[in-house]
Amino acid sequence: PVWFHGDFHTGNLLVTGGRLSAVIDFGGFGAGDPARDMMIAHTLLSLRTRAVFRETLDVDDATWLRGRGWSLTTGLSAYTAYAAVNERVAAATTRQILAALEG
Repeated sequence: PVWFHGDFHTGNLLVTGGRLSAVIDFGGFGAGDPARDMMIAHTLLSLRTRAVFRETLDVDDATWLRGRGWSLTTGLSAYTAYAAVNERVAAATTRQILAALEG
């Protein structure tokens, strides 16, 4: 087990001047599967930049696959909870779901 953020997506990132300045909302913070923080690859990055992200972090196949599962699970959960009332969340979670399925 390692420390993880647990809810690592674009809505919990603050950007200043085009650069990441902070990560917020630690309600899901805990110790456990490091794959939980791989969700950011499917919420923020393109297929090409996901590959760079994975290579840079040297993520093994099992961790990457679990990260895709976390991305799919959280995307589906957020979509069913918020998409009908928030068009921005509907678009973001649809992208996250498709990216997790894509790899």
